Amino acid sequence: MHSGWTPPLVPKGYDKTVYIVEDDFGKLGRIYRETEANDAGAETIIADLLSGRYNNPIRIVAFNTLENWSQDASRDIAHEIQQLCDIHGQDVPEHIRDFVEMHTGPARQLTLRLVL
Repeated sequence: MHSGWTPPLVPKGYDKTVYIVEDDFGKLGRIYRETEANDAGAETIIADLLSGRYNNPIRIVAFNTLENWSQDASRDIAHEIQQLCDIHGQDVPEHIRDFVEMHTGPARQLTLRLVL
């Protein structure tokens, strides 16, 4: 008797969104950089971008194999970096400025903190 049930392809506990960075090495080409499985979350990718881990980041792809989707997350990550820099009163680091500007566009709203 056939029940129509199929076991899931992704083991339990793997329902998380993973981010990978497409990095440009000029004449050598573009690659998706290796990332530790446990360090592929948005927070780690943002910290790695801010610290200068990548050569020339072009795009960030997010995917979730359990939910069966993938998408370009570059704009979201760039906005988050810009917002973090604004909150801390710092310029976007030079090594990722092109990436942030490419994905946030020229018209962005500044976030200002009020001091009470």
